Amino acid sequence: MITSMTGFGKSICRFGDKTIKTEIRSLNSKNLDLNIKTPNIYRERESILRNMLSSAMERGKVELIISLEQEGGQTTCAINKPMLMKYYQELKDVAARLDTQISDDFLPDLLRLPDVLRSQQEEVSAEEWEVIELSVKEAIDQANEYRRSEGEHLYHDLLKREKIIRTLLEEIKPLEKERINSVKERIYRSLKEMGENVKVDENRFEQEIIFYLEKLDITEEKVRLRKHLDYFHETLQATDAGGKKLGFISQEIGREINTIGSKANDAEIQKIVVQMKDELEKIKEQLMNVL
Repeated sequence: MITSMTGFGKSICRFGDKTIKTEIRSLNSKNLDLNIKTPNIYRERESILRNMLSSAMERGKVELIISLEQEGGQTTCAINKPMLMKYYQELKDVAARLDTQISDDFLPDLLRLPDVLRSQQEEVSAEEWEVIELSVKEAIDQANEYRRSEGEHLYHDLLKREKIIRTLLEEIKPLEKERINSVKERIYRSLKEMGENVKVDENRFEQEIIFYLEKLDITEEKVRLRKHLDYFHETLQATDAGGKKLGFISQEIGREINTIGSKANDAEIQKIVVQMKDELEKIKEQLMNVL
């Protein structure tokens, strides 16, 4: 069964006075594109999180967000007093040189200057990190379950589109004989319009008609198209079905449909070809989201 690249997973857990919320969102992408946002306290172990995601998510644009809330409003930042005093003193010196006065109202602005506020990093215990990993794993499991559910919807939609193309292909059959007669009549009509003095060698004319119709014959294209549709169907039901492989097969399907259209030389068959192309485009759009 195919799997979608669209997924969402969420996990909330507690460790001591901390509430840790983990969210995973994934969208379609040609490769695995990871984006991880965590509090600074967990940043040094980001490589572990990347390994967890890459081994479980395979492909897609995946975003992991870990947010941390601590009871009591405890802060993890402290004022770098030497740096603050240095900034303050330098500003006073500049004000003295400019012969101007400065007030203490600008002190809050000093806090925004680089390195004035520094985080008080605390060590992450093994127990806390184990809780983080469990939370991430739970979010991954939820996201993958979401992907499988979406994949089931994609599976049924792709089957429906493939069946429509098969049905349209069968509708071409009764039109082929009419197409041959129509081509013959059109050529005869053109000859008559050239004048009554034009003499036609009937045997040679039939040979040329046969040669001309052979160029318009779409039997091989129809056979190959059925083969590609069969292969698409088999691959779709395989356990290792992937979006890239199905995409390659859909390209071959499109090539045969285009050839049938170029050889059709018939308005009704062209209409059917347009409908087949429309269904194939919908298939390709859906395959962009298949893992």
